[in-house]
Amino acid sequence: MRCSRTEMMVVAASRLLEDGRTVLTGTGMPVLASLLARETRAPRLSIIFEAGSISPLRPPALPLSVGDSMTAYRAVMAASMDYVMCLAQAGYADYAFLGAAQIDPYGNLNTTVIGPYERPRVRLPGSGGANDFGSLSWRTIVLMRQDRSRFVERLDFLTTPGYLTGRGARERAGLPRGTGPWRVVTQLGIYGFGEDGRMELLRVYPGVTLEEVRGSSSFEIRAGQVEEEPEPTARELRTLRRLDPHGMVTGRG
Repeated sequence: MRCSRTEMMVVAASRLLEDGRTVLTGTGMPVLASLLARETRAPRLSIIFEAGSISPLRPPALPLSVGDSMTAYRAVMAASMDYVMCLAQAGYADYAFLGAAQIDPYGNLNTTVIGPYERPRVRLPGSGGANDFGSLSWRTIVLMRQDRSRFVERLDFLTTPGYLTGRGARERAGLPRGTGPWRVVTQLGIYGFGEDGRMELLRVYPGVTLEEVRGSSSFEIRAGQVEEEPEPTARELRTLRRLDPHGMVTGRG
């Protein structure tokens, strides 16, 4: 079965989630990847939405926002945003899924403005719960498209901390030890972070070259022994398309 790069991206993200863990998720690709993981390889994955719904069953339709009633479909608990933030602060968030408009080499994220803060070219939604999730979750997974305007050497605004200026900087800023960005998933491949806290390429998708990856970033892409991510299985693609039958997230009509 052939798949698009967006479908490959969602499948690759879903494979990162382990069974029996908790994931703080937003809508769109993060919730689709979380639901796909739970239906294919992590049946005991607990999905937590920012607005307060905890571990719902598969909703009849994909939620349009973190506060959509679909997020509470037969959920274990319909709590509140402050309760979810308390869970993260208490150390119960194994993973957090975040998106971003910009990311820098140390996994710091911008979802606030493009351009000067006082007179921006584009004003973005802002942090929401992203700063809390990225500050407090044990492993943060960033799910975003990659191009030279998004992979930047310097952010226009720091919304959510990654490794700040390198390993150890989070702890010096007062954030919990052992937390931070873990993986970045794009339409080209998957990144991790080296011992100094700088992003490095781990895997590319079938048909993607290292030259294409490097040409889609404004900062140098580190790459050691890069592996190829396996193509989606027939089961993964069938399940993905059943969860998103109209291509609301993946773009399939």
